[in-house]
Amino acid sequence: MTHPRLESLLKKIAQIELSLEAEHNRPSPDPARLQSLKREKLKLRDEIHLIRTTTALAA
Repeated sequence: MTHPRLESLLKKIAQIELSLEAEHNRPSPDPARLQSLKREKLKLRDEIHLIRTTTALAA
């Protein structure tokens, strides 16, 4: 069974990856925007790791 929050986080990461790619492809990428997107992606990955860890321990 998939944790509902996990699915939501994975979708958000996919959206962030698209935003990162779009920003990188701009003629003049905004370093602050790239950093912000990368931080957000890292926070989401940390939350995913926490969910997977606690789910595995509960099983």
